[in-house]
Amino acid sequence: MTPFDWAPIALTLELAATSVVVLLLLGTPLAWWLARTRSRARIVVESLVAMPLVLPPTVLGFYLLFLLGPNGPIGGMWEMWGGPRLVFSFAGLVVGSVLYSLPFVVQPVQNAFMAIGERPLEVAATLGATRWDRFWSVAVPMSRRGFITAAALGTLLEHRGLKV
Repeated sequence: MTPFDWAPIALTLELAATSVVVLLLLGTPLAWWLARTRSRARIVVESLVAMPLVLPPTVLGFYLLFLLGPNGPIGGMWEMWGGPRLVFSFAGLVVGSVLYSLPFVVQPVQNAFMAIGERPLEVAATLGATRWDRFWSVAVPMSRRGFITAAALGTLLEHRGLKV
């Protein structure tokens, strides 16, 4: 195989790795909030997160092209502030991939956080753990299967992601 043949494989691997890291960084706090909140906004946020599951990929791709294009509301502002063009760039690929795969990462982590229950977190609080300590010392280790599932789904389903 020539280097020309390896370029798409390298791009796919770079996109998958970048997307999974971004998905876990964005999806973890979102999943924690969805698992713990009693806010009425939870239903709206869960619906928005699940939107890529119900929208056909072509429709989602059209919306992303419209929003991220140089004449679109997000892409136009981004370029006006000096950012590089998002459409048909690696950054656009990452944005499309993250939006497409977000429900496959948020939902397993959210379910893992919900499965913990309140008791372990309350016990940690009575032992003097701060909220940050309870999250990193109790919630994250107890939810590792959810994180593994999320990373696997985010990586495996990434190749089906939208290319903007």
